[in-house]
Amino acid sequence: KIEEKQRVLGVIPNFFEVFCPNPPGLTSKLKFQLAFKTATDPFTVAGVVLLTAPNQLTKHPNYEGGIEGFGQRFGATYTNQFTYIMFGGAVLPSLLHQDPRYYRQGTGSWKSRALHAVSNPFITRGDNGRPQPNYSDLGGNLLSAAIANAYYPAASRGAGPMFQGFAINIAVRMGMRLFQEFVFHPSKAGVCP
Repeated sequence: KIEEKQRVLGVIPNFFEVFCPNPPGLTSKLKFQLAFKTATDPFTVAGVVLLTAPNQLTKHPNYEGGIEGFGQRFGATYTNQFTYIMFGGAVLPSLLHQDPRYYRQGTGSWKSRALHAVSNPFITRGDNGRPQPNYSDLGGNLLSAAIANAYYPAASRGAGPMFQGFAINIAVRMGMRLFQEFVFHPSKAGVCP
């Protein structure tokens, strides 16, 4: 419940971040609830509109122009986000017994914290609390990129665009983790149960 109330600047969902060193684990049911809440949050949808605008200007993916093209790009971008959040935040973490949350280090040297943040797409905690390869995040990202081949126009399909999208999403995730590590600081009240 605490994580479902975490928002950056009071609006941006920050539900998959942990500030306590040893919080209670998530059951599969809780992983699905957290992922669905993130995927359907009004700000997530608003964020997709903001992500769609530059794609409309650059005509990527290769849909037509105008309002119909914007709608197609919005649908594709939202589907990308939804599939990534559900596969990377719920389905795979449940099957692989991994924790989909980012554990903010918050202390230590700048270098140590930066390394912790950028390694998160590759290393996570298992449900047992031990570090392990982040198969859930990588797999969710790859599945989302592969599923996009079903609804992207022919010129934007294939292995090349799929792996390009995969790499871009990894870089975005690293940037998000750096932001979470260094910029977003929770209030002292209500951070740990």
